[in-house]
Amino acid sequence: MNGGISFWYADDGLPATREPLTSDATADVCVVGGGYTGLWTAYYLKKAAPFLRITVLEQKFCGYGASGRNGGWLYNGIAGRDRYAGRHGHEAAVRLQRAMNETVGEVIRAAAEESIEADVHHGGVLEIACTPAQLARLKAFHAAELSYGEKDRVLLGARESAERVRVSGVVGSTWTPHGARLHPAKLVKGLAAAVEALGVTIHESTPVTEIRPKHAVTPYGTVRAPYVLRCTEGFTASLKGQRRTWLPMNSSMIATAPLSASQWEAIGWEGRETLGDMAHAYMYAQRTADGRIALGGRGVPYRFGSKTDNDGRTQQPTIEALRTVLTRLFPQLAGVPVAHAWSGVLGVPRDWCATVTLDRATGLGWAGGYVGSGVATANLAARTLRDLVQQDSGQAGPTDLTALPWVNHKVRKWEPEPLRWLGVHGMYATYNAADRRESTTHAPDSSRLARWADRVAGRH
Repeated sequence: MNGGISFWYADDGLPATREPLTSDATADVCVVGGGYTGLWTAYYLKKAAPFLRITVLEQKFCGYGASGRNGGWLYNGIAGRDRYAGRHGHEAAVRLQRAMNETVGEVIRAAAEESIEADVHHGGVLEIACTPAQLARLKAFHAAELSYGEKDRVLLGARESAERVRVSGVVGSTWTPHGARLHPAKLVKGLAAAVEALGVTIHESTPVTEIRPKHAVTPYGTVRAPYVLRCTEGFTASLKGQRRTWLPMNSSMIATAPLSASQWEAIGWEGRETLGDMAHAYMYAQRTADGRIALGGRGVPYRFGSKTDNDGRTQQPTIEALRTVLTRLFPQLAGVPVAHAWSGVLGVPRDWCATVTLDRATGLGWAGGYVGSGVATANLAARTLRDLVQQDSGQAGPTDLTALPWVNHKVRKWEPEPLRWLGVHGMYATYNAADRRESTTHAPDSSRLARWADRVAGRH
């Protein structure tokens, strides 16, 4: 199957649609976007202040975007940490990383408390290297993570890595316990139900066309609220005046047919870690609860004019490219069919830094720009938005979360077209070329092509 939102919905079924907004309305807090960020924000605000009237507006259905299409990586990565260290000091970035480490457990805890069965397996994250240049990057990455306080991370050699997952050509890996595999759609559907049970109003099939102070404008009416929180991630560009705020980067995935017991025995992966690599155009994968491999990568990275996909439909060359990655990692799976392919968009700020903001002068807030690390980051962002709203409204004072360095971070806009289309496609073509060169030359250092692409992208 190609598209159909994602494999996760084909596996668990689409949710029943909630009623759209039918007229003007008022609320204490209006949340725009029914993905992880918006739903967690509504959840934590309502738990902290049950008297609040909270309305969530969602253009399709809760979890239609990245929250229902991602790779199911609940892990402690956060976009922009090194830049925050440079701007606010190393200790500030350590505090941000510590909060992310704790967020993995918080999502697991909250899901259990709300009886959300999301196929969670807390097996950690294993990131592998398969070339000398990747190994050099992996060792540098491992050292950096230790410097940010992650003392429980482990560096593994080729033999130890293969004992966890028998990836062809693996020469080393790094493992952290701060990660888990989950079923994205089950999590977002359960979270939406939990939010609704708390008394939050959710309107689906209600696209917001414009956000302005104290107003969320839709074709069916306007919701007026002292606080309007934008939680739209990769779909932000569809809002009036936001076309160049965050770039909607495409990521694509495939899911295999279920593997046999003998195939799993050949692969290993008994710890069910989420699996990533150190390629410049990196891949991410998980062993699903029903015995498949779900694997993703960039594919076609960006559509001209910040357009988004049609219900996850994916181009055939992208599917074949992901199949090639799968069989390169696991040659023994060359004959295993791809059962499903899909795509989605994630939000990328110009400086590749995730942010949380509340403008106290206007009551407008937003969170996002997760650059693909949103499953956990959205939860931390939501709790931070809760604290910012409570602080601004006088319900509470400053907290450890409101003092984190990503709060109220300012980001410049992306370039106009066609510059951003040319830049993004050129960047990923260069990353792919760098990966090919490293795999054929076996040079110990990263390709200069990738370093050039990093500078052009503004990632470093």
